[in-house]
Amino acid sequence: MTNIRSAVLSDLEPLSALLDGYRQFYEQQSDIQAARDFLHQRMGLGDSFILVSENSEGALTGFVQLYPGVSTVGLNARWTLNDLFVLPDCREKGTGRALMEAATQLAHDHGVARLILMTQVENERAQYLYESLGWQRNTAFYGYLLDMK
Repeated sequence: MTNIRSAVLSDLEPLSALLDGYRQFYEQQSDIQAARDFLHQRMGLGDSFILVSENSEGALTGFVQLYPGVSTVGLNARWTLNDLFVLPDCREKGTGRALMEAATQLAHDHGVARLILMTQVENERAQYLYESLGWQRNTAFYGYLLDMK
């Protein structure tokens, strides 16, 4: 049984390990302390919403993180679902789907007009999940990045 709830400060250590795993999935070097500092800052500033999944023993198995934003064109709220990660041994058990559904409900509860996300072109597993939940691939706009480092 998977339970989904908002992350709290006492989740910081296990959530940091999950974030570190997420970053390693995207080929970043492991850095638990940097992950912890980043999450502590997010929680302190309250500039994101973090939902966690936990198993029947209360151990964290995944997370989803959303960043609030606005649309000037739509004159409404638009959130970015920036991060979704589930431990490898918890995949294919509905955990990612439960996190995505909880994120959608949270956005709905806040009156958000649109959720957006990006995923790697090769991440077909995630694309299948998103599309099975009714997300539509954006074919109207190109995405651009500018690294400032």
